[in-house]
Amino acid sequence: MSLFRARLSGRTTRLAAILVFTALFLNGCVGMFGSEPVRVNVAGIEPIDSQSLEVRFNVKLRVQNPNNSDLNFDGVSLDLELNGKPFASGVTNQSGIVPRYSEIIVNVPLTVPAFAAVRQAFAFADSAQSGQIPYMLRGRLAGGFTGGVTSGLVGGTRFINQGTLSLPALGMAFP
Repeated sequence: MSLFRARLSGRTTRLAAILVFTALFLNGCVGMFGSEPVRVNVAGIEPIDSQSLEVRFNVKLRVQNPNNSDLNFDGVSLDLELNGKPFASGVTNQSGIVPRYSEIIVNVPLTVPAFAAVRQAFAFADSAQSGQIPYMLRGRLAGGFTGGVTSGLVGGTRFINQGTLSLPALGMAFP
């Protein structure tokens, strides 16, 4: 009879541990699901030194945190599409904290490979009549919200910013 109680006690202990872990995990996720998405917009673009067959830009991202928890990040990755085609990408190991209900500027160097630039030049020529070029900026802030279980489990905060660019605003002239 005591062997039966020992087995039952071991199963009960494991079940209790699983329930406690599940409750803690779900409690951390509740904070994540109740949060607003992080807002990321391009604040500026500056040319930087490039190699012979590529063009490089420093993209300044304005990261806004509309939540009641700080956003801790440790690295940023970024991909830019123009006309639905990959155009540029970049990464930085910059880290920091976006305080609750606050914003910061993050610098990410983007590289445009020569072949992507040539491909887009032809696409720009086709888009010259409309004067509008659709873009999509996708990225990820590595890390997550601090003060909870979700910080290490979600792997980061993803963001998307899309719209259209005007060719005259880019300073390009086409015949």
